[in-house]
Amino acid sequence: MSHDDLLFFKLVRVVNLTARPFAQRVGKEHQLSLNEWRVMALVAANPGCNASQVADYSGLDKMAVSRALDGLQKARRVKRHEDPTDQRRSRLYLSAAGRSLYDIAWTRAQAREAELFEGLTAKERAQFSAMLDKLVASVLAADAPARTPRTRVG
Repeated sequence: MSHDDLLFFKLVRVVNLTARPFAQRVGKEHQLSLNEWRVMALVAANPGCNASQVADYSGLDKMAVSRALDGLQKARRVKRHEDPTDQRRSRLYLSAAGRSLYDIAWTRAQAREAELFEGLTAKERAQFSAMLDKLVASVLAADAPARTPRTRVG
């Protein structure tokens, strides 16, 4: 079995190939990294979320999320508000400039998705989506012991 036959490598290749045009279509024009876009999209969908939630949902490590948030904040695309329930955390929101850029990038992302999946039927897209959901759940379940803080015994 070659690397080309492994599902993991196929999955990584698909992600890389589908993300590659981002730099040409949105990134360069708006000085926006792919991780910044990913974080923006999650903040737009979940206003008031915190950085840990973004990391958990995106699968990005906390350092990558932190760097993306720093870049977004310097460009005044994201605002942080103190969390009234936990002073150590901030709640994240898109600024007006961030919302405007998000709307542009989201329109382009939808066009890219339509382009990528035009060869699949609606049923195939639904099946693919369900398989991806199942794969995400499987990965989260397999990694759960590593993500759960250990408690002291005795």
